[in-house]
Amino acid sequence: MTGDSWRERRRALLRSDPDAAENTARLLEEMGIEDRDDEEIEGAHRASRLAAAREYAPDARLDEELQLRLTGPDAEGGGLRFQWGDALLNPVEHAVSVAAGTPVQLELTGVSAGSTVLHARPVHPSVSPRPTALNAQGALDAPAASAASTGLSTLTELLAALESESDIREWARLFDAVEALSRALGKYGLNLGVTWYGADGSMRRARLTERGRGYVERLREPRNRDQEITISGRITELRESGWVKVKTGTAKNSPAYDVRFEEPDELLRMRPGLGDNVHFRVRFRQGLDSVGIARSTEYTYLGPAPEQTALLLEP
Repeated sequence: MTGDSWRERRRALLRSDPDAAENTARLLEEMGIEDRDDEEIEGAHRASRLAAAREYAPDARLDEELQLRLTGPDAEGGGLRFQWGDALLNPVEHAVSVAAGTPVQLELTGVSAGSTVLHARPVHPSVSPRPTALNAQGALDAPAASAASTGLSTLTELLAALESESDIREWARLFDAVEALSRALGKYGLNLGVTWYGADGSMRRARLTERGRGYVERLREPRNRDQEITISGRITELRESGWVKVKTGTAKNSPAYDVRFEEPDELLRMRPGLGDNVHFRVRFRQGLDSVGIARSTEYTYLGPAPEQTALLLEP
């Protein structure tokens, strides 16, 4: 059992036994020991180093680093398998970029043991576009956060919400990118731990385990929402299988709808031709997932609609 998994198990046991947790906390306090793991201690050390450096150089910044800890039966040896490479690293980079709202390139700088720990950094870390200057209060303005730091801040918030099975609709734009990462982890039976060390001495951590991946799958399942609408336009494509494309205008970018006939013979009896004007009542079925993202759309013919007369325009 790795150090991390041992700590998690111990903390889970303490959470389930309030008396034991209280006794442990009192003992640690008497011994002058904090119940922190190595990453938390390193984060505190980084913040202290930055504070000391800024005593001499107020605009000092630390090197940014991203650590990805892969755990699972095949990750205990501390190596990165070739088949995991792009399958995992590309989705991570894409998710960070989507979260940042701008492309973020990451590069791998090392692999270490403790399960498999990947060390990475931004290829071109963003720096403040403006020089550090005094603000109205006479204090130094903080340098702007890098794109990678902005992205990792948002991404870790979403991962934490997935692990706790919370409402994630505020991160809907990120869901597809994280779902791709979740699928890749599930394919190889891996859990992911993310730790980001920012240039300002901050540290952010999150995990995506089997629990979070299961929640992603449940959120992904679509639920149908139906409504009846009318489609008017001219036929631009036909198929005997019971499918017709109706374009609603003459412009190239006019909306076009693929209308399906559940009974193909019904379409044949209508004897439609290319270019014919039609007015269809259709069932518009939209498959929405729990995040509100449309996963599928379908237009099914219900019957003819009254012909829509042209509006009279004032001369």
